Amino acid sequence: MIQFRNLRLARGVKTLVDGASLQIHPGWKVGLTGANGCGKSSLFGLLRGELHPDAGDLELPAAWVIAHVAQETPALPRPAIEYVLDGDAELRRIETALTAAEAAHQGEEIGHLHGRLQEIGGYAARARAAALMDGLGFGSADLERPVADFSGGWRMRLNLAQALMCRSDLLLLDEPTNHLDLDAVIWLEQWLTDYRGTLILISHDRDFLDAVVNQIAHIEGQRLTLYAGGYSDFERQRAERLSQQQALFDKQQRERAHLQKYVDRFRAKATKARQAQSRIKALERMELISAAHVDTPFSFSFRACGAAPDPLLQIEDAAAGYGAAPLLADMSLTIRPGERIGLLGRNGAGKSTLIKLLSGELAPLTGVRREGKGLALGYFAQHALERLRPDESPLQHMLRADPQTREQELRDYLGGFDFRGDGTSSAGAGATTPCGPFSGGEKSRLALALLIWGRPNLLLLDEPTNHLDLEMRHALTLALQDYEGGMVIVSHDRALLRATCDRFLLVDGGRLTPFDGDLDDYKAWLAQRRSADAAAAQCPDRAADKASRKAEREAAAADRQARLAARRPLLKELERLEKQLAPWTAEKASLDERLADPALYTGPDAGEVPKLIKRQAELADRLDAAELRWLELHEALEAIPAD
Repeated sequence: MIQFRNLRLARGVKTLVDGASLQIHPGWKVGLTGANGCGKSSLFGLLRGELHPDAGDLELPAAWVIAHVAQETPALPRPAIEYVLDGDAELRRIETALTAAEAAHQGEEIGHLHGRLQEIGGYAARARAAALMDGLGFGSADLERPVADFSGGWRMRLNLAQALMCRSDLLLLDEPTNHLDLDAVIWLEQWLTDYRGTLILISHDRDFLDAVVNQIAHIEGQRLTLYAGGYSDFERQRAERLSQQQALFDKQQRERAHLQKYVDRFRAKATKARQAQSRIKALERMELISAAHVDTPFSFSFRACGAAPDPLLQIEDAAAGYGAAPLLADMSLTIRPGERIGLLGRNGAGKSTLIKLLSGELAPLTGVRREGKGLALGYFAQHALERLRPDESPLQHMLRADPQTREQELRDYLGGFDFRGDGTSSAGAGATTPCGPFSGGEKSRLALALLIWGRPNLLLLDEPTNHLDLEMRHALTLALQDYEGGMVIVSHDRALLRATCDRFLLVDGGRLTPFDGDLDDYKAWLAQRRSADAAAAQCPDRAADKASRKAEREAAAADRQARLAARRPLLKELERLEKQLAPWTAEKASLDERLADPALYTGPDAGEVPKLIKRQAELADRLDAAELRWLELHEALEAIPAD
């Protein structure tokens, strides 16, 4: 097991964890949580042996194999599946040793290595690697593609697959869902649930943590505390503790009243549809969630967006894609004020393409995209982070976006996104700090702040929670609940989708259709499609086998016909010979008998003797030739089997 004894961990002059004493037993699945900068990643470095405790002890079984996700992926020319297989270090060592042993003709060593290869499942390793890649969204054509061909996000998926390929005793995962879409997240969730080793997981996805972990190790105030249960259990326990502090209790009650009002308002208009009931439950659960986040540094809301056109945006009989072939076709969608739409669909189905079409960034190949008069679009995608100016601070970005507003008002607004002061007195980024060195989460917060300030009446959000921590995700969820405009969102954060979406649309098979169900139904739909895909993947093989067997049967039939055709004249000739042989043999036997009688030579037929002798010789020649030919025909027939 992993044992912490009065452990202290610091980075420079800053103490991250102090006095930590706890045990993590084999097979436990532990979620490691805490505010940004509290020391979660440093604790991972300690477990990997890259850092050392400043005081106290960390005990870890020496024989344990530890797997983690590499943060960098070199642009390698080697095939992706070979890169994933590299995650099983023992497999690679055995393969190398086996090559050397075979070259040296070391029979005993070769046998030993093959035995070990069998023990570790080495013969099925390639199939296991292919299954991991399939679960993470790679197609069959990607298996042999060079690593260098993949973008940064897909290389991170390869790194994750490589870590999962390792037959580890301890698996350390730091934000593994950041570069995944919803179907890959659901697949990974199941994989980790089945994982038999010890897992320590850093994640900002509440639903993911709840599904995978059974312990929470929380860092707060330099203390590392272990809580039993999933993340929701931890929130409940923490909420109960915080509610005992009177200063926070009042804020908690106001937050609960705010949420209850929203729940009541939604319940009044909700139908009995499964999605509506699922959302009511999610909103009611938000009361408990909010109680655990009353000390969050984030507090913001959408500014009133004013009058909005109805409809906000329409697409009619539209097709979208890149180049001549459309990825999506025959789409019609009307977005009205106040509508909250979640887009579902498998990796590569076209969700981001649809968002780009709605935003106007991508023109329709066919059909019409029509904006309502007065549409104010707020579009968030990952490229929004790239548009930030690295040499400018959050305050400078805000002043450039709205030079008419007082600086103090902008500072107050940025404070709700935890951009305060110059950033020198806290772990967070300051309002006047250039954003170039910001983390991905800090850049996402700034991009969202700029978007929200623009008073959009239609939000298009493509994975807005990437890099955001749990506190910021919670604050964004609350803000979106109060937002009065229209919204279309793509996200792998199921807690956000449940709490903010009124209905779902499914992007699948190049079409856009309503999805009648909630996220649990979508999970079941994904499982069904995976099974169908697995069966479909086998169909070409079965079809190929069937075609091969048919071709073999046809070839065998053709061969039989050819053999029969070759045997037929031989059989006819043999039949003819046998018909001739019988009378020839009988006639010659009769002649032999007459010529052997002495009375023939003195009797009245003595003059026929020369004629009979001549006939006897002719028959003998014929019989000899016929018998020779008969033997040849039988040899030829034996060389051409009838079956």
